[in-house]
Amino acid sequence: MDEIVKKLAGLGLPGVILVILLIASEGSSAAVAAIITAWGGPFGIVGGIALLGLITVVGDTIAGYGIEAILKGIYAERSKNESVIVLLKEIQDLSITEELKSKLKNLLTTEIGTDVLEVEIPKKVEIVE
Repeated sequence: MDEIVKKLAGLGLPGVILVILLIASEGSSAAVAAIITAWGGPFGIVGGIALLGLITVVGDTIAGYGIEAILKGIYAERSKNESVIVLLKEIQDLSITEELKSKLKNLLTTEIGTDVLEVEIPKKVEIVE
């Protein structure tokens, strides 16, 4: 058991994902191969294995910078092309801590020079004859 854990730990996040796949597929290696092949899309099982490698790279990058810095960068970049109101709604719906939501909202509102409380959702007006 310890040997298996050490080998899977050496694989990092892809090892954890493989363990979850094995548990979900009830130990069927054919089901795991099918899932990895499906992840690979048009590239098949090779693409699925490459995706596991990409997950490792992305996971290491996020661990190096921190999730807060990554999310701040993403939303700062998206605010250049997308509506801040839409981004604020999206942030509210994320499954992250309230503290991180607050930091992201403050980032967006300071960039456009407004306060979160001043942002109003447009009202629907109905014209009746």
